[in-house]
Amino acid sequence: MKMYVAGQWTNGRDSIDVLNPYDGSVVDTVPRGSADDVDRALASAERGAKVMAELTGFERYEILHRAGDLILRDQESLARMLTQEEGKIISEARFEVSRAAEILYLSAEEAKRLGAEVIPLDGGPGVKDKFGFTVRVPCGVVAAVCPFNFPLHLVCHKVGPALAAGNAVVVKPATDTPLMGVRVIELLLEAGAPEEAVHIITGPGSEIGDALVSDPRVRKVTFTGSRDIGERICKAAGIKKVTMELGSNAAAIVMPDADLDKVAEVLPQTAFANAGQVCISTQRLLATGSVYGDLIDALKPKVEAIATGNPLDEATGMGPMIRESDAARVGEWIDEAQAGGAEVLVGGGRNGQMFEPTLVTNVSPDMRLSCDELFGPAVGVTRVADIEEAIAISNDSNYGLSASIFTESLDSAMRFIRDVDSGNIHINWGTQWRTDLMPYGGVKDSGLGKEGPKYAVEEMTELKMVVMHL
Repeated sequence: MKMYVAGQWTNGRDSIDVLNPYDGSVVDTVPRGSADDVDRALASAERGAKVMAELTGFERYEILHRAGDLILRDQESLARMLTQEEGKIISEARFEVSRAAEILYLSAEEAKRLGAEVIPLDGGPGVKDKFGFTVRVPCGVVAAVCPFNFPLHLVCHKVGPALAAGNAVVVKPATDTPLMGVRVIELLLEAGAPEEAVHIITGPGSEIGDALVSDPRVRKVTFTGSRDIGERICKAAGIKKVTMELGSNAAAIVMPDADLDKVAEVLPQTAFANAGQVCISTQRLLATGSVYGDLIDALKPKVEAIATGNPLDEATGMGPMIRESDAARVGEWIDEAQAGGAEVLVGGGRNGQMFEPTLVTNVSPDMRLSCDELFGPAVGVTRVADIEEAIAISNDSNYGLSASIFTESLDSAMRFIRDVDSGNIHINWGTQWRTDLMPYGGVKDSGLGKEGPKYAVEEMTELKMVVMHL
């Protein structure tokens, strides 16, 4: 595949192989972009932003809606390519494709809703004969830096709102999984997007990322990825708008009155989807009182039943991790936990990039398996005395992206909602759940700003205040 820069599909000075995480085969190649490509893309994107700003909301709606239709037209081929480049099982890939189309449909609707708000200026003392209203205008050029784990879904979460708001967008996809981003640009152009309004530059972030986010022609940066890279981007970006969707070590509290059948059914889904490589994966289980043993007994057979293997096989329940180094790191953290007294009840083995679904018990909150972001297919179970201790441990983290509680008590649920430090809160479900129209984002080191088309459009526009002196 080629990258799309300044209205042209182009190669770079070198190419990068995109490898299948399951068997190491070459899925495709992409160009290795450079700072020169960034400069050309931004010069073109400035012109594209002017074209986008002149389109009506309905014209932007039509482009995005057609692009959503095209994603559904190509759903199966996109899903298979997604599985091959990222490693998630085919059923998860199909679901991601359908959600990507929905994101573009939602973004298309938001393109029709950018409007004014009347401000009652005469509510201020001594103010008379003034009429005030706000206007939202595009930022201009948006830089979208995307992660490997949802290479279609999260590209659409950035590109869709950017175009809906009337901006041009330059996409920097993850080096491991660039193919889905390229396909999104292809489909947007097929849908009628102006040729200088969308760009994609493939290659290592270390070579092109800083050049992109630090350039003053970029007026908005939207990033999903690790906390450390997010901080680096914020420092490089300078004075411009940023949205940061960063990491987590999401905790789920299980109270003694929880429905354990539901817990056992839900938690494996929310912990092991995409081999645990989801920022809101359930990583910590905090079991209160007498429920600890019953919870482990309920979870053990469910985790043991998850079949690993070729992610294109319909019978496979979990595929490989994206890189062998990441799988090795997961193993190291589990070994550390064992050395500290934790017990591996299920799994713990690794074969290359394939790490077994793993359940670890007797985990102390100070172990890396608990207190840092694992981003892999393992869950640690910690015994706590009561809801007070559970909430305290949940909050004893730099992160705050998602948290959940299983309880039949309204009082416990409301206390959790009020006291837990998290941008997303779930009652009687695991920590991994998101529908694409909701506001999504974290607190503390989990990020800044919100995604979800309605909320992202607000982040990707500037608000002007107009006062008419009558």
